[in-house]
Amino acid sequence: MLYTLNINGHSRSVEAEPATPLLWVIRDELNLTGTKFGCGVAACGACTVHFNGTPIRSCSFPVDGAADNEITTIEGLRGQVAEAVQQAWREKDVVQCGYCQSGQIMSAVGLLSSNPSPSDSDIDGAMAGNACRCATYVRIRDAIKLASKKLEV
Repeated sequence: MLYTLNINGHSRSVEAEPATPLLWVIRDELNLTGTKFGCGVAACGACTVHFNGTPIRSCSFPVDGAADNEITTIEGLRGQVAEAVQQAWREKDVVQCGYCQSGQIMSAVGLLSSNPSPSDSDIDGAMAGNACRCATYVRIRDAIKLASKKLEV
């Protein structure tokens, strides 16, 4: 079937079977490879994108549910919250291997967009299910707190 998707603010037409995971359309059809494949069962968060502003796992989200909705990948992430998160990530030197980081950043931006002053519990809840094999969880939490402070200014 032919689908028209709004990806990163641009209308893109793709041919795919209805049950094809959005992740594979994003990566294989649209060549946006910042969104990563990790587990295929929505358990690790590497494939996180924003769906109408809310973080979702694209590996388990069928493309037929994405038409006529706004999809943002790491490549299209813009705005004050995104800039604060990306700057905090650099300042706190969060990245080690980097594989999970696009999903981590997408989840952090989703959190701070809806809750600019999250508690530790809020951070834990929003970031649950985002696996980091390098175990940079302390730096991730510190970066989210730093980004929150940057948004206060």
